[in-house]
Order: sequence, then C-alpha cells, then structure tokens
Amino acid sequence: MDVEVSKEDLSRFFGFMFGHLDEKQRRLLAGAVARLIGRGGQAVVAAAAGVSRNTVIDGAKAFDADEEPTGRVRAEGGGRPRLEDLDPTLLDDLDDLVEPDSRGEPMSPLRWTLKSTRQLARALADMGHQISHPMVGLLLRELGYSLQATAKTVEGAQHEDRNAQFEYINRVAGERLAAVEPVVSVDCKKKELVVGRKANAGREWQPKGEPERVDVHDFPDPRVPKAIPYGVLDVGGNEGWMSVGDDHDTPAFAVNAVRRWWETMGRARYPDATRLMITADAGGSNGYRSRVWKAELAKLAGETGLEITVCHYPPGTSKWNKIEHRMFIFVTKNWRGRPLTSYQVIVELVAATTTATGLRILAEWDQGDYPTGARSPTPRWRRCHWQDTTGIQNGTTISCPPDRPITIN
Repeated sequence: MDVEVSKEDLSRFFGFMFGHLDEKQRRLLAGAVARLIGRGGQAVVAAAAGVSRNTVIDGAKAFDADEEPTGRVRAEGGGRPRLEDLDPTLLDDLDDLVEPDSRGEPMSPLRWTLKSTRQLARALADMGHQISHPMVGLLLRELGYSLQATAKTVEGAQHEDRNAQFEYINRVAGERLAAVEPVVSVDCKKKELVVGRKANAGREWQPKGEPERVDVHDFPDPRVPKAIPYGVLDVGGNEGWMSVGDDHDTPAFAVNAVRRWWETMGRARYPDATRLMITADAGGSNGYRSRVWKAELAKLAGETGLEITVCHYPPGTSKWNKIEHRMFIFVTKNWRGRPLTSYQVIVELVAATTTATGLRILAEWDQGDYPTGARSPTPRWRRCHWQDTTGIQNGTTISCPPDRPITIN
C-alpha cells in the first residue's frame, strides 16, 4: 500500500524522534527512512531532518549492510577538533589574504591574482598553516564570503538634470499610453557574424554526445559579413519589430526600421494616431547629436503625417531602455547555443521569439544600401525652427516642412 507523506509531516517526525535518540541512532534512522522512500530519498530526508546528506548516506549504507549493534556511541562533542581551534591565527590570515586592500596588506601574494581556494591554500601553506582547498571554501563561508560576480552600479559623473530627464520621459510616455497613442523603444542589438558556423553563447538540448559543431575561432574580420539587428518595441502593445541589416548601422537604417514597423504593425494597431513617441539611447545611429537622424525623422513625419517626439536617455543609462529587457533579452535566449549561419536564419529565430506575457516579434532582412558619411540636406535644414521647450539638457523642438514637428529630448 502506497502512503504519501508530506515534507512537513516528515520534518515533524524527525523532530520528535531525534530528541529521544543518540547520534548513531539518528544517523541509522535517517538512512533507513531514505531507503524506504527510494529514489531521491537522501535529499528529502536530509532537508526534513536538518542533517547533512553525507550523514544520511552513511546511515543508508549501514542499513544496506544490516550492521550488527555495537553499543558504541560517540560522546557529545566528540569527533575531530575544529581546524581553527588547533590553529588560532588561521582565520585572521585567511581574512587578510582575501581582502588585502582593506586589511592593510599591500604586499599580499594574492593581491593581483585570482583568489581561488587552491591559491589561498597554497598561500596559507607558505605561511605555515596546514589546510586543504575544500576546507578553505568552508572557512570562507564561515567568515561571510561567497562567490560573487561584479555588479554594474558605478556610473561615473551624473548631470544635475539627469533625474529631471527621466521624470520628463516617464511623464510624456505615461500621457501618450493613457491616450492610446504609440510609444516605441528603439535600439541596435549587438552585431552578429554570419559567415561560417560561429559559436553562440548558451546551451540548448541536443542528443547526448552530439553538440552543434562550430568554428574553433571567431576572430573579428572586416571581410566577414555581419548582421545588424535594429529593434523597435511597441511599449503599450507588447509587440516588436526587428530589421536585420547587412550594410551599415546608420541613421537612415534606424529610421527605416521605425518606418517598417509603422507600415507593418503600427498603423494597424493605431489607426487614429496623430503622434508617435520614440525613446532611444543618447548615442549610436539614433544619437541626439546626429543631424541625419533628425532629418530622416522629419522625412518620416512628412510621409506618415505623424507628430514625432524623440526622448533620449542620458548617456550611460542605456540599460533603462525598455527594449533591452523586454525584447532583446528574449531574442538572445531564443537563439542561444545555435550558430547564426545566414541572415534568413537570424530572421526566423527572431520571429519565433515569444514570451509567456504574449510578446510577438516580426522580423525582416533589410537589404538596402546605407552608406556611411551621409549628411543632412543643408538648405532644408536651415529652414527648420529650433526652440527649447523643456528646460532640460538636449531638449529641443524641430519644426520642419511639411509643418510636422519633431521633438528631440
């Protein structure tokens, strides 16, 4: 007869029984219960009883061997003495090695090296301590250390109007979304090598022992074509567009991606729209200094009849751009572990990207020519009217023929 026991009931059982048993009896009981549970029982019992998995394994081995009772029980507090008790200066020396700058040890042998447990063990041995590298890891945890990656939080100097810029962007975007008007986030994703079978970060399920075979080296080569994925995310509609270019990442290419989004997805979703808001990084092909970017947007405004507002995030804050964490991250996950062998493969992988919240992305291979070094038409640009409308750094309004304003912030 099968009987199901919850983890809570199992924890209560061990909590009651362990209070009446000595150390050896507790170990044998844990091992016997693990064997009765079957597959995965060792982990379940270790968690429920609050003992180490090795203790459960030892008890299970004794259960399997049907050991005879010996009557010998380890006394309370028995076992090997703690290493730090035998070597009183061990913890202080280890702490100084791990943090030489804050501990005033500029001559530490590990100041300029990777502080692995093996190197720490060697350094401690040179100082007269006898310790293994696994024990170094245990002592580091006792001292409050853990393995951690670097955290990108230091942003350098900040402009005094930076917070005002974010508040302005949020206010304008909120007003547009409340009025059911399009608000899009744009950016150019990392360029990808196309020729050959280049390695792509990440893993995916494959038959065991049959990984995807890719080239050993993927050194940068100007002769190797690259895919330029430029994305447009409809913030309110949770839809995305990606133009995969094969020429150059220029302002004309960026604006054409916005144009293709409007023609393919935007116009149908917002048939009565008269305004379009774009949020973008401060640099690159959609940078706030680019006159070609503004001229191409003026052309797009004339074609669509839309009043276009562009809000640039402050320098160094590109990760606040919504397209980064609402679209690009899922595209990267979808093609992880796969070689991007052609532009069509990239387009198909992008278009197949979905999320549990309903994100939908359309993609297209943009085979247009976008030469670098293009300049905005000077005569027409001189007829444009510039006016500071926000009082915030980089905040201007451009009114260009055909009498459709473009706001650049």
